[in-house]
Amino acid sequence: MKKELLNELNPYEEFVIIKKGTERPFTGKYDDFYEKGTYICRRCGLPLYESKSKFKSDCGWPSFDEEIPGAVKRQLDADGKRIEITCAYCGAHLGHVFEGEGYTPKNVRHCVNSVSMEFVPEREKVRRNRAFFAAGCFWGSEYMFKKYKGVLDTRVGYMGGKVKNPSYDQVCTGITGHYETVEIIYDNTSVSYEDLVKFFFEIHDFSQFDGQGPDIGEQYKSVIFYTNEEQRQIAESVKKSLIQKGRIVATQIKRASDFWLAEDYHQNYYEKTGKVPYCHFRREVF
Repeated sequence: MKKELLNELNPYEEFVIIKKGTERPFTGKYDDFYEKGTYICRRCGLPLYESKSKFKSDCGWPSFDEEIPGAVKRQLDADGKRIEITCAYCGAHLGHVFEGEGYTPKNVRHCVNSVSMEFVPEREKVRRNRAFFAAGCFWGSEYMFKKYKGVLDTRVGYMGGKVKNPSYDQVCTGITGHYETVEIIYDNTSVSYEDLVKFFFEIHDFSQFDGQGPDIGEQYKSVIFYTNEEQRQIAESVKKSLIQKGRIVATQIKRASDFWLAEDYHQNYYEKTGKVPYCHFRREVF
């Protein structure tokens, strides 16, 4: 993560968000709060939960039964018993997740500290957002996206499979179901999701079904992973426009899932090595 994207925290916020403290029950501003909108991370500003997933549990803290795909990371708590939830981008402590309580049909409760979040009303635009694209080798696709207007940060990793925290060697077998994926953190006020989708189509061969260029295999296929209904509709619309132009489009459109960061040596690979992509370059499509 880029430190310049992190907000300053007051001592109490730091106690909860960094030192993994807990605010007192029934004191948080979002405990008994049910306006329509989006809950974002207090530390980095990225979306965490949509208001439609919030429910009344009377536990003393805001409760959600579903996170925005790719937004929340689970890990064993220091007590060795509970499952801690953190912001998947900046690692901010959110709270804990519990299953099997029966509050909603999804049978999951994200118990979140109010101080770990900020609320953006439905009528306002969330300033920072994320997008996930698989366009062949993630070295090259990251290299291209890093240079695009409005992109604040990028990270490469694996999405779409069933194996938790896969290694590069595991993904390369082609049997884990993961795709080499780039996470794009972008400024929603200076670049639109539609702009990013169109750029995605212009930097790789979206007509190739078996991989990308010389990289053949399931992990190199073309995929757009959407995190909400708006992103899905935009991706479908852009894909449809290409088909209407007579283009062959192999790109799949899938709901985002857990994003597993790739090993450190894969991050910013071409910047580290001084090389340039061998199968990614911009083609005029739109």
